[in-house]
Amino acid sequence: MGTGKSSVGRILAERLGWQFVDTDALIEQREGRTISAIFAEDGEAKFRDLESAVAAELVNYLHTVIATGGGIVLRPENLANLDRAGLVVCLDAPAEEIARRLAQFTDRPLLAGADPAARIAELLARRKGAYGAIRQHVDTANRSVEQIAAFINELWQDSHVSLEAENPGRNKNSET
Repeated sequence: MGTGKSSVGRILAERLGWQFVDTDALIEQREGRTISAIFAEDGEAKFRDLESAVAAELVNYLHTVIATGGGIVLRPENLANLDRAGLVVCLDAPAEEIARRLAQFTDRPLLAGADPAARIAELLARRKGAYGAIRQHVDTANRSVEQIAAFINELWQDSHVSLEAENPGRNKNSET
């Protein structure tokens, strides 16, 4: 959350001429309510189940840049599905930077009723292992969304040939 996944993803999709999918927006559209409402009404576990269902679908998407919620990789099967879908890139930023970026937003259920910087640091610490399982990382601090998109585009251009050689028929998607 707050690392620029959606903003970078849209720019990257435009540069590649691909479609863009934000898993949180897709869940909201399908459920007819916001992520905050899902958390409030049904709890985080229900949201994670919805996220997992979407992650299972992603392996079938072609030529798509996919932005996911930061917690999607908490379930190993989701990361496995993302890996099967294509290049997975984790966007990183220090907790203080994320808190600064999110200061104006009030729709973040995982930050509700907490000191944002402390809660973000706690979430990052708890998710460290899951995030560490992702092979590609990009530090987004002190970089514009355009610079980050350009860097990921280079990663994709450099890696898609080797990805196809390793797994013929693998979907050519990029995850931000």
